[in-house]
Amino acid sequence: MKSRLLGGIAALVLAVIGTVLLVVYVQGADARAAQGLDPVNVLVVKESVPAGTKAGDLGKYVQVEALPQSAVPEGTLDKLDDQAGRVTAVDLQPGEQLLASRLVDPKELAPGTVPVPDGLEEVTLLLSPERILGGRLEAGDTVTVYTSFKAEDNMPADAPVPAEVKGWKQSTGLLFHDVLVTAVQKAAPDTKKSASTQESGSADSSVEMPNGSAYVTVARTDADAAKLVFGAEFGTIWLAKQTDTSAKSDPPVTTFGGLY
Repeated sequence: MKSRLLGGIAALVLAVIGTVLLVVYVQGADARAAQGLDPVNVLVVKESVPAGTKAGDLGKYVQVEALPQSAVPEGTLDKLDDQAGRVTAVDLQPGEQLLASRLVDPKELAPGTVPVPDGLEEVTLLLSPERILGGRLEAGDTVTVYTSFKAEDNMPADAPVPAEVKGWKQSTGLLFHDVLVTAVQKAAPDTKKSASTQESGSADSSVEMPNGSAYVTVARTDADAAKLVFGAEFGTIWLAKQTDTSAKSDPPVTTFGGLY
């Protein structure tokens, strides 16, 4: 009798312990499942993005969405604040989460170029260092294009030129804003000269002087490319690098008369 009583008590205790362990396990599973469902904010592509798009321009292509944590891969971005200067390495499609690995330094896009936006074509200009920021332009930069011309002595009086240019032999005007540089090919630095300069201590070793002219390739429409070719053939071209905060205006053509 006593043994049966003890056996019943032991079975009851084991049942209670088993029930407690089961409840603890279930609660733990619920907690683990809930942890995976915790929503986190991520950037999701809402429109197709071409490769080579600057991170600063991605705001119009992506939106913030709350997704379950378990559905968000490592490296997914929730903001673009710390991605300045980077570009998309590949085309991005609607619905995909924006991964940090999709954004790279423009120099990493082999072979030192950025893709040409749809509808544009490339044209190459041969320019001396002072016309391209001392040779510091890189693929992915955005520039403003200026052109200068010297008037012919026999230009007819009724030539279709701006009124402010009439009567002056030289003029400079702003041709385009927002011109994308897709490639820059320049000569390698003169290592012998750089070494001798460093040994003499006559200049900052971190600054290398440009070595000759460079081929700068830009992307424009066919009509704009024709104007660039004309400027290079019959005048001179100067490029100014734009920043995210560069002001853009429509200045008149500059002549000696309008300079002062």
